[in-house]
Amino acid sequence: MDVTQLILEQHHEQRQLFATIDQLSDKDALRAVWNRLRGFLDMHAQAEEQFFYPQLLEIGRGADDKPNAAAETRDAIKDHNEIRDKGAAVDRCDVGSAEWFKAIDAVEKANGDHMAEEERQGLADFRKHGDLALRHRLAVQFARFTAEHLTGVKPVDKDPSAYVLENSHAGHGRGDGHGED
Repeated sequence: MDVTQLILEQHHEQRQLFATIDQLSDKDALRAVWNRLRGFLDMHAQAEEQFFYPQLLEIGRGADDKPNAAAETRDAIKDHNEIRDKGAAVDRCDVGSAEWFKAIDAVEKANGDHMAEEERQGLADFRKHGDLALRHRLAVQFARFTAEHLTGVKPVDKDPSAYVLENSHAGHGRGDGHGED
């Protein structure tokens, strides 16, 4: 079991749930699928923030266009905040209305952009620098958290820079670079 593979599998499930919404018109079905997706997005972000990103800060060196793991992590936390905030905007709309679908589209775009970046950056960086034992240990923690929080978690935005500082072991890890986001 590999945490990077579990994250990719959850990304696939998120894409499937957005595709399901695109195919529905029944308001009760739309509400049910959105509630599942919203809880899943929040749970997924929390699991990454609790298990994956602190370790990436320790071992990562940067991938794609990010100079270091701190830049990758700040960007990911910012993205998670945006996805949570856009999800809250969906909840303020009448299910099935044009406004609701527009808000859903905004969440899907923010989430899709985030997943694409994360797959090129943080996940690629982690696969290069995380040994199989670490990737397995995190996968077990990630899978347990996912199972225990199947219905979601309380969505809480985080300050990206403060998150990096708090999770980089007082700036002594490899991922404490000060490059631009």
